[in-house]
Amino acid sequence: MATDYYAVLGVQRDASQDEIKKAFRRLARELHPDVNPDPKTQERFKEINTAYEVLSDPQKKQMYDLGGDPAGGAGGFGAGGGFGNFSDIMDAFFGTAGQRGPRSRTRRGQDALIRLEISLEEAAFGTTKEIQVDTATVCATCSGEGAAPGTSAQTCDMCRGRGEVSQVTRSFLGQVMTSRPCPQCQGFGTVVPSPCAECAGDGRVRSRRGLTVKIPAGVDNGTRIQLAGEGEVGPGGGPAGDLYVEIREKQHPVFQRRGDDLHCTVTIPMTAAALGTKCPLETLDGVEDVDIRPGTQSGQSIPLHGRGVTHLRGNGRGDLIVHVEVTTPAKLEPEQEELLRKLAKLRGEERPLGQFQPGQQGLFSRLKDAWSGR
Repeated sequence: MATDYYAVLGVQRDASQDEIKKAFRRLARELHPDVNPDPKTQERFKEINTAYEVLSDPQKKQMYDLGGDPAGGAGGFGAGGGFGNFSDIMDAFFGTAGQRGPRSRTRRGQDALIRLEISLEEAAFGTTKEIQVDTATVCATCSGEGAAPGTSAQTCDMCRGRGEVSQVTRSFLGQVMTSRPCPQCQGFGTVVPSPCAECAGDGRVRSRRGLTVKIPAGVDNGTRIQLAGEGEVGPGGGPAGDLYVEIREKQHPVFQRRGDDLHCTVTIPMTAAALGTKCPLETLDGVEDVDIRPGTQSGQSIPLHGRGVTHLRGNGRGDLIVHVEVTTPAKLEPEQEELLRKLAKLRGEERPLGQFQPGQQGLFSRLKDAWSGR
């Protein structure tokens, strides 16, 4: 045997393909003509390419181990005078090489998203919903194979099942072999001569199906619930993606939600604010009386603790905040006006001077202060 290809690459005779490949990449980075133009180094570079061309091919490696020399002699570029594999040389410099072998027809499906509208009560306490989704499912006719019943995929006669075809071109470095996906089988390595008529060879069809979704208590607008494996089935009957249910909360006629707290406004006349009263309020837990104490002022808030939305992550609930708005009558009957005047006289408020306090400034006042540096 004129040349010991294992010694050329610096590996043992029982080295694995990964070890052979790593040794070749390391030497290729050191000895490539673009890195080291010395003529002796170029000869050495040709030797490692020849060695790798033989040892990386299982059939050529077997022939070499039995005493033959598939490269046709010592050193050089082998029988064709070219590189063993151009993509492996590129991988030595740029870190990755293209995927080898045929690609699978079976791939994971995409995730799907639907929006579900629920009421405030359902969001606060949780619920269970039945939904209908339109997604890709496995074709029942071909069971995801893509071939018509009674037929099957066949090995591509162009690439012979490899999923790629090679082409040899000449360059200043000699003959260069490049690979690209097979145009006939699109890189799958197999062709389907008789596609399934139901799914047109895709292995999946679109259909509507029903699902039960459990909505946890405390969800809010934009909350997404993940249903693993309920999304789109992948091509070739591949595993399904996930389904995400995005919550949309309906607007409530009385309550406004802020986090887990609920807010509402009760409007009462000035007499009720002065004397006090009780106002029935339909809460999420039923009717409760809101206690308006005598002397309540407009803008005051009355909290009802634990009457809000359930905390999504944790125990307990938020609060229900009742905001009080006191109205003043715009028009009085003569008898009502007389009674109010008597009340004002009794309280010494016939000509109140009022109390002025700093408040919001107008536009011109703010501009004046800005120019004066205040």
